[in-house]
Amino acid sequence: MIFRRLTLALPALLTAAALTACAGTAAPATTSATSDGSGNGAESSGHGEMAGAAELNEPPLALMSIDSAGEVALLDLLTGESSPIGAVASPAALATDGRYGFVTTADGLEIVDSGRWSWDHGDHFHYYSAAPRIVGTVPGGGEAVATTGMLSTAGATGVFFGGTGEAVLLDNASLADGEITELFRIATGAETGVVAPLGDGALLADRDTLVFHHASGAATDATAACVGAAGAITTRVGLVVGCVDGAVLSTWEDSAPVFERIPYPVGADAVRATAFDGRKGRPTVAALAGDAGFWLLDTRELAWRLVPTDMPLARVSAVDDADGNVVALSADGRVLVYSAQSGEQLAATGPLVGDVGASASLTVDDQRAYVNDPATGVVFEIDYGDGARVARTLTTPTAAHFVAEVGR
Repeated sequence: MIFRRLTLALPALLTAAALTACAGTAAPATTSATSDGSGNGAESSGHGEMAGAAELNEPPLALMSIDSAGEVALLDLLTGESSPIGAVASPAALATDGRYGFVTTADGLEIVDSGRWSWDHGDHFHYYSAAPRIVGTVPGGGEAVATTGMLSTAGATGVFFGGTGEAVLLDNASLADGEITELFRIATGAETGVVAPLGDGALLADRDTLVFHHASGAATDATAACVGAAGAITTRVGLVVGCVDGAVLSTWEDSAPVFERIPYPVGADAVRATAFDGRKGRPTVAALAGDAGFWLLDTRELAWRLVPTDMPLARVSAVDDADGNVVALSADGRVLVYSAQSGEQLAATGPLVGDVGASASLTVDDQRAYVNDPATGVVFEIDYGDGARVARTLTTPTAAHFVAEVGR
């Protein structure tokens, strides 16, 4: 088990690599550096371009909506144009990496390609748009938990099926081509677990240990202790996995995983983090802390912070912008804005969501937050930097029983 302090020179190195690759000088045209420390997709083609895709000057942001029957469509957030995609089986949950919709159904995990994505080069982005499509189904049973990297056209995506205890690693390059390729499928025998892409393979939770597996599925001796592994997310710094006593941060250095433990603060008395959320590509993420409030985890500073709130929360996401905004959905359906620095509640809407159950979602980008009300089928666009103002009430092409923001 390797634990050591991470160097903070990584962003500068990645920026230099990105500039070299985009300039087309010393770096070969077939390689490009990623912007996160997970190494996910570090040896990948070009800058995220794909045959048939158009490169754009700005992110092609849209809302992917799915109604209770499984009809899927897109609403362009810039033009207001609607685009039907097709149908999936009756949905039970929806997650996204900013391009794909990962839809849990009775058959497993159906994958919808929005045809909208961004390629993160650290100091700048490339934006693309292509025709959306239903990619297909990854068979499995029970709740499907997908863990993604920073890039949709390179690296891999991990899927854990709670009903069957299977851990599956998918090839992202194949997904981008409209095909599903399983790099490995491992029967863990567990009802809960984690499979998260890292470097040229993935971390798997094996009882109370995280074990690195190659893309072939072969286990290695690179391990880290993590009792009760639950919740994983890739940040600007690396891959985070939640544990009973804190978290493990994993980075990819010299073709091998390096682990750093981030313990909870001494004396902290709150429910542990079991799921993380935040603006894509940022180092700080948020997690619910039961009725006590929420956790903030800064993966650059390797530090947790517990932020108490006056009311229970149903969702929370760290914007991690210059103002340190954190956006939450309260148990009574209001959108709340907090300061990461002071913990102060800065703004609140009135009740917007009648039922904050499993199908209500909260998404943040660098300017807006989006929350759906499954009962009415609409989506509220919130300007969290302007007193939680409801900027727009959006009617999506299908009822927004489930919704996700794509193009990020």
